[in-house]
Amino acid sequence: MSGKKPIELDKLKTYLWNSAVLLRTNIDAGAYKQYIFPLLFFKRLCDVYDEETRCAGSRGGKAPHSFAIPAGAHWRDVRNVTKMWERRSWRPFRR
Repeated sequence: MSGKKPIELDKLKTYLWNSAVLLRTNIDAGAYKQYIFPLLFFKRLCDVYDEETRCAGSRGGKAPHSFAIPAGAHWRDVRNVTKMWERRSWRPFRR
């Protein structure tokens, strides 16, 4: 080792958070719409799909979906991948 003390996890998190804040301040608020609206739409589609499934299940029938969400493309699948990525991305900094 080069004699340098590794950065503490709390300091690293603070540094990364402040970097994200700096980047956010330089982005036009209208540019967020390009990311936020599609995410909100995607989340709503998944919520409606789940609601249709629940309603059909309570009636004992097959869910008559008005659209299809492919396997592995549901909101919870995306969230699980994100959570796995978060755990993997912090792994090198943990001891």
